[in-house]
Amino acid sequence: MTETLAALIAGHDEGAPAVGAPGRDWLSYGGLRALSAEVGAALHGAGVGRGDRVAIVLPNGPEMATAFVSVAQVATTCPLNPAYKEDEFAFYIEDLKAKAVILLEGDEGPAFAAARGLGLPVIRLVPGEGPAGSFTLRADAAAQAADSSAPGPDDVALILHTSGTTSRPKIVPLLQSNLAASARNIGASLALGPADRCLNVMPLFHIHGLIAAVSSSLAAGGSVWCAPGFDAMKFFGWMREARPSWYTAVPTMHQAILARASRNAETIAEVPLRFLRSSSASLPGPVMEKLAETFGAPVIEGYGMTEATHQMASNPLPPRAQKPGSVGVEAGPLVRVAHEIENRLVEGVGEIVISGPNVTPGYEGNPDANAKSFFEAEGRRWFRTGDQGEFDAEGYLTLTGRLKEIINRGGEKVSPLEVDGVLSAHPAIAQVVTFALPHDKLGEEVAAAVVLREGAEADEAAIRAFAGERLAAFKVPRKVVILDEIPKGATGKLQRIGLAEKLGLVGSA
Repeated sequence: MTETLAALIAGHDEGAPAVGAPGRDWLSYGGLRALSAEVGAALHGAGVGRGDRVAIVLPNGPEMATAFVSVAQVATTCPLNPAYKEDEFAFYIEDLKAKAVILLEGDEGPAFAAARGLGLPVIRLVPGEGPAGSFTLRADAAAQAADSSAPGPDDVALILHTSGTTSRPKIVPLLQSNLAASARNIGASLALGPADRCLNVMPLFHIHGLIAAVSSSLAAGGSVWCAPGFDAMKFFGWMREARPSWYTAVPTMHQAILARASRNAETIAEVPLRFLRSSSASLPGPVMEKLAETFGAPVIEGYGMTEATHQMASNPLPPRAQKPGSVGVEAGPLVRVAHEIENRLVEGVGEIVISGPNVTPGYEGNPDANAKSFFEAEGRRWFRTGDQGEFDAEGYLTLTGRLKEIINRGGEKVSPLEVDGVLSAHPAIAQVVTFALPHDKLGEEVAAAVVLREGAEADEAAIRAFAGERLAAFKVPRKVVILDEIPKGATGKLQRIGLAEKLGLVGSA
């Protein structure tokens, strides 16, 4: 039972700080373990236990962090983006086969409506007035008893959806042992210990924040200070209050922080960071160099994905080099290059593949995706990441292209086929292709090319408004191009990759 989330926090000093937040006292490890026991009793009383799935829809902050950690010691956690619309919540909650939904006390919004529509019980989270992250759960008693035994290493701790090359998002189950392995991998890469403190500004419905910030900190006996989301205007005030030794963010956040760094030089000097970490999207080399110069600390760029329980590769700490443009060296799982079609490992440029205890056992209910994504070679089971890359002579990995069509908007992954499906329902649209538009700050932005039905009328604003009523804001195309015909490839198929260039849109974002 050493490879579980409960085991990660079991041995740390009772009084040591674990979770903090703006204007709040610290929740100690003893307090976190006591909270976990209370949450277990409440969930069992509500008929939720080992193997049951619980959707969690909470705003960013310490309660989301402690809810994830405590619920995962009892049942299977399924965090969802609070920005989803009712239809999105209904799809994800039903697809997850959730047994209950945890919502903030008083939340009567889209997630509540979706849960009620599906006939699911809603468990209310009531924030406490004590230390950061303290809360109680309020739920009706269940007619049937739950399995109250503790989850083991092979039980599913966390389920997330990942956008795929099909219109239906894939379900990624991550085991207790996957989480434990990844948290320890990240801790080893960053040399985390009890003295380290992470300032978390990442959303806690993503693998990045859940594992890199929260789980790795707690596994190392360190502390995590949870901001209520990212706000560049407040970042340096939070830094002064939290006194972190590091923070982790996506490139767009780092750029916003850099823009305000010159007027906060005093705070940067007063609260020296041991390192900064970046992941979830490519960090431009000049930004990496400017961050290191501004903070006087190394910038550790990591390479992760949901199926790997986040981290796969990481730039090393000094004295080894942090190479701008590289995602670093393998950092936990084995990382190799495979032939893009044949199931064999190769030298040079190819598809990045991984193998290790942090890798998901496979997509749920999707044998076709598993057949395409996993293969056996050299006595190991390998997972295809969909990314193309190569290693240099020193073992540093550089990504050279994207084999998948997923749009990576500043770390938010968007399935183009999902957006296609929504826009196709517009009465004026006959044909649509959603594609990635290069963006100087976000990396990629969502764009769509449409052909209108004969005699129909619609402009870009109307199409975007239609999408905005049905999709979370980050999925709505920022650019809609109305065409007489969408360019096709040699075989007659509509081509997403390279469409921005074909339409002359590169540099317009």
